[in-house]
Amino acid sequence: MENLNFTTQDILQKEFKNKMRGYDPTEVDEFLDSVIKDYESYQAEAEKLQSDNQRLRAKNDELNKQVTVNKDVQSAQPNPTVTNFDILKRLSNLERHVFGAKLDDNNQDGPRKLNS
Repeated sequence: MENLNFTTQDILQKEFKNKMRGYDPTEVDEFLDSVIKDYESYQAEAEKLQSDNQRLRAKNDELNKQVTVNKDVQSAQPNPTVTNFDILKRLSNLERHVFGAKLDDNNQDGPRKLNS
């Protein structure tokens, strides 16, 4: 909060000159007390938001680093779903080839035995 013209103490300690037809000093003091309360509230809220912002930026940086590390690890390893799919596909082809031939042999042998 570098752009502040007044602190709460500046407002509290401000003295105004009395003139014959001036404002009521008590009313001015009450108003300035209200301004001080608002000023303190805004200042506290601004400090809270700044600390939240810093915390969230640090968390964001940490998560970005984790994502980068995870991408590096994933790119270094082969994709397991593609590998598993390829293995299952090859197994299916082999089973079809091996068991398909046995089924064909059984079907050819079966009817011959019944007819014989």
